[in-house]
Amino acid sequence: MILLDPDLEPDAAPYARVAQRMSASGSRATSRSHRIPSARTLARFLNAAQAAVRLRGDVTVLLTTDASIRRLNRQFRGKNKATDVLSFPAAAMAGNEAGDVAISVQTALRQGTACGHSLSVELKVLILHGLLHLAGYDHETDEGQMAKRERALRARLRLPLGLIERVEDSGAKPAKKTGQSAPRGGRR
Repeated sequence: MILLDPDLEPDAAPYARVAQRMSASGSRATSRSHRIPSARTLARFLNAAQAAVRLRGDVTVLLTTDASIRRLNRQFRGKNKATDVLSFPAAAMAGNEAGDVAISVQTALRQGTACGHSLSVELKVLILHGLLHLAGYDHETDEGQMAKRERALRARLRLPLGLIERVEDSGAKPAKKTGQSAPRGGRR
């Protein structure tokens, strides 16, 4: 299920203005590529990605603001900053729940623009990353298993460079885990 934070404007007009400032062209096509896709479009992708990951159970994806994700990051991870994606795996006895994923649309827009692709594509990259965390993968503690799995799934789902490779390509080392098992974040 896809949930849209009421603080986000559905047409993403403020985000389109940010994107235009970030891109040299500022064209109308650029504006369209920075709109939040429909919940139905994202739900279709969520179902396909969840099947590819082989993650069973219900997943809820919240599209939210930098301010909201910053609060979640501070509350659950002790980090007082906005991030792109947070994953909240369900407790073992949560019935048919796999967990929840929260994504900052504002951060996704900045990252997508910097990578030269649409907000829709970036949201899909972040959904896949969050699903892998829900499935138990953790790029901060594994020996590259999550990066390998994400790379294979991105190819299968026709998505561009993922979060882990972006960090690796930039030469930055991912931060070490804080000791908390949940939630898991996309970038730490």
